[in-house]
Amino acid sequence: MALAIVDGCINCWACESVCPNNAIMAAKPHFAIVAGQCTECVGDYQEPQCACICPIEGAIVDEYQLPLNPPGSLWRLANDCL
Repeated sequence: MALAIVDGCINCWACESVCPNNAIMAAKPHFAIVAGQCTECVGDYQEPQCACICPIEGAIVDEYQLPLNPPGSLWRLANDCL
């Protein structure tokens, strides 16, 4: 059980500081998640914090390569807050 960061990542640093397990590291060409340290925030939060804060839709995926914040999710979230 571990998440991954894919090519859409722009290295904005938003996710690095919110990871309760320090599983996110700066890397090239984009940030990476250390699989052995990632717990998907189970036991700490209801949702993976990296995906909750990520400003890039589709940049963080689960073990099945499904995006945790798929295209359109940020628009819906922003409009739900109005």
